[in-house]
Amino acid sequence: MNKKTSTLSLMHTPGAILLISCYELGHRPIGLTRPLNAFEEAGFLPHTIDIAVEPLDTDKVQNAKFIGISVPMHTALRLGVHLLQRIRDLNPDVVICMYGLYAELNADYLYSLGVDYCIGGGDVSIQLVELVQSLEENEEQELPAIDVSIGKLPTLEKYAQFEDNGEVRHVGYTETTHGCKHLCTHCPIPPVYNGKFSPVPQEIVLKEIHKQVAEGATHITFGDPDFLNGPLHGLRILRAMHETYPDITFDFTTKIEHILKHGKHFPEFAELGCRFVISAVESLSETVLTILEKQHTRSDVEDAIEIVHGEGIALRPTWVPFTPWTTLADYLEILKFVDTHGLVYHVDPVQFAVRLLIPPGSYLLNRTETKALPLTLDETAFSYIWVHPDTRMDELHKTVNSLVENDTRTGVDFLDTFYRIWEVATGLSGKSPPKISKNIHLAAPRITEAWFC
Repeated sequence: MNKKTSTLSLMHTPGAILLISCYELGHRPIGLTRPLNAFEEAGFLPHTIDIAVEPLDTDKVQNAKFIGISVPMHTALRLGVHLLQRIRDLNPDVVICMYGLYAELNADYLYSLGVDYCIGGGDVSIQLVELVQSLEENEEQELPAIDVSIGKLPTLEKYAQFEDNGEVRHVGYTETTHGCKHLCTHCPIPPVYNGKFSPVPQEIVLKEIHKQVAEGATHITFGDPDFLNGPLHGLRILRAMHETYPDITFDFTTKIEHILKHGKHFPEFAELGCRFVISAVESLSETVLTILEKQHTRSDVEDAIEIVHGEGIALRPTWVPFTPWTTLADYLEILKFVDTHGLVYHVDPVQFAVRLLIPPGSYLLNRTETKALPLTLDETAFSYIWVHPDTRMDELHKTVNSLVENDTRTGVDFLDTFYRIWEVATGLSGKSPPKISKNIHLAAPRITEAWFC
């Protein structure tokens, strides 16, 4: 943390603390809900803004004495930095703290932009409260009462919904753990948590679920980096949730290796209401999987699909198809794999355009394969810039990225987008266009917000 030397006015007045979320994958941001609860329990009365679904309230910004900006991911950080100057223009003396994974990874640069504090790993809610309490000890005068009502979080209707064959459900969100015990080299979590994770007390998670169900949630997303880091902890929470709300459905994220290791639990996951599981497959290339230290193989992915689909649960794989080591043949193999296994509607089209991010502090920087690359750190982009040795791959990325963006904006069917991507890729390789086999691709349950990092 950086040390702010100026004094603050009384922080217990409504709106003196303002929490801002920039983006959290379309769900109600836990980067607001948990700090909000922690501050309220400590006797504070914070306001919130989620700029993903509501405009920046300039009155709230001007009235605040402390502003926390949640930046758990790359997209959120870019949006958060964009906000900084506007906040300073509106309220030059406000104390600004950025918190979340990307705050810690980019702390030096954020301090240079005028951010006063950066908080990263662990329970950021507790750290935020402790920070404000420490600042409050230096107070010289009380803040006059601010004549504004206590802020409320946006309603669940404003966020992404669960969708499956015409069924639509409002989505609640929670996490059962902090951190992750795995060390996948491209992930931003290991540099902050160093392979450690800790459970969130069951009563806290169930309380968060209860509050959101009371607001209309009928589907819960468990957004842990890996829900099966502590499988029994997660199961106890699911059983308690199901006992109280037997009609609630849910989804979670876990590694391919955990699906294989804990396959015996999937019949119960299905009985408890699991509708889909997200798993970061990333690649099918042995070379790329080794560099990313994913600890699974192509064969493992096929076995995981069989386990999950065998219980009537959908597996939604995520991909990082553009890396410095991914060949055009590797990219085509991903498309063929998705087609062969009938997974087109299990993959948001943006997944076929994801390009590897290498943020400051990334474990990838320790790999000999990465050290051999001519990398350039772009602090303003919060990542190292790399160029693919095969110019066709960078050309393909630009084309696919534009294609996906246009098709998403105009509402093109996923299947049509998928085959257009495949045609573009095969065109670069000089191979024959793929055969279209629409009949094997069935709709799959999903959250209506596409996955971004």
